[in-house]
Amino acid sequence: MSDLLAARGQMAMSLAFHIIFAVLGIGMPLLMVLAEREWMRTGETVWLDLAKRWAKGTAILFAIGAVSGTVLSFELGLLWPGFMEYAGAIIGMPFSLEGFAFFTEAIFLGVYLYGWNRLTPRAHWWSGVAVTVSGMISGVFVVLANAWMNAPTGFRLVDGRPVDIDPIAAMLNPAALPQALHLTLAAVAATGIAIAGISAVALRRDPTDLVHRAALRLALWVAVPASLLQVVSGDLSAKFLAEHQPVKLAAMEGHFETARGAALRIGGIPDEAASTTRYAIEIPRMLSVLAFGDPNAEVKGLEAVPRDEWPPVLITHLAFQVMVGLGTLMAFASLWVVVCWVRRRDVVEDRRLLTLLAWLMPAGFIAVEAGWVVTEVGRQPWIIHGVMRTADAVTPMPGLAAPFALFTLLYLFLGAVVCWLLWTQIVKGHAHA
Repeated sequence: MSDLLAARGQMAMSLAFHIIFAVLGIGMPLLMVLAEREWMRTGETVWLDLAKRWAKGTAILFAIGAVSGTVLSFELGLLWPGFMEYAGAIIGMPFSLEGFAFFTEAIFLGVYLYGWNRLTPRAHWWSGVAVTVSGMISGVFVVLANAWMNAPTGFRLVDGRPVDIDPIAAMLNPAALPQALHLTLAAVAATGIAIAGISAVALRRDPTDLVHRAALRLALWVAVPASLLQVVSGDLSAKFLAEHQPVKLAAMEGHFETARGAALRIGGIPDEAASTTRYAIEIPRMLSVLAFGDPNAEVKGLEAVPRDEWPPVLITHLAFQVMVGLGTLMAFASLWVVVCWVRRRDVVEDRRLLTLLAWLMPAGFIAVEAGWVVTEVGRQPWIIHGVMRTADAVTPMPGLAAPFALFTLLYLFLGAVVCWLLWTQIVKGHAHA
């Protein structure tokens, strides 16, 4: 394994592990405070039970996420010193602000966990709101740093070095809104669908379970609008890519030749050697419509740039198809729920819908992982799009295969611990409630 491949593998594995906790760190506090709000409004103890159980889950996830996030911060400096030397002054501000939001979240999470019998209900609820808001802001600031890597702004290049740095302009780069919106909605949808899926499994066995009925209801409150709004967010992201990262868009679609009225491809297997995507279902002109809102618009193909600037097309395309496919299924399930609500039918009575929700339990997290692959792999060979290649940013330190294997084992162990804790503290606790 080459040192570059080992460094990329270790960073990818660390990010893949951490992003799950980042996603849950946005979604779980929201469910937690909504459950407590329902308890304050109705006085029904089932909501209080949910709030307390979800608070335990939030604490567990926050603790492990803090560890994995700290590892990532060290890896940025150790594995990618060239990148940090070049970009540190530019992306330092969003990372600093993320640290401020993280510590705010930690402080108020402590207040929330230990303040049940020490604060008034309203003050306690507001501490939970602070956890929710700071968790979302923390995620947004990290995404802003990554968005800059996809659309670098806020500086001038003089002799290959950045000067006249404006960190505010760097944070407000063209990718900032599409990426921040897309990930935040994905986090809420993934968490909501996962909780709904867990409750759906339980309710198929016992439709009278009050705890899981309440959990399903609340989870769908957040998952349904987030899943449907994600369609709008995806359209916004596609238009950004068409303008600023056409090569990534071409790899996502398996689109090799520049063409007007470009077709949208569903499925298929890209063949880089033959510059074609085989076995795909094509919808004529639809890619031009999605990218530019014009059925006759020109969409650049991969052949518009040199081969050494192509990202790994097969990986990017398949990851994109997985993300879109699972997102579509989540949106379909959400529409089904909306139909039930409009017709005033109890979702719990629709066993087919419960079955679908159960199968979709991990879908949001898989879609997030696939989306992150699209974002990072689709940017290659650039670590900073159009400015710095990944190969120029990696550490010269040899022997990275051993740390890669060690950290992989560590994350597998931590993942098993988290699953066991969540099962014993949350899922099994519901079963005995």
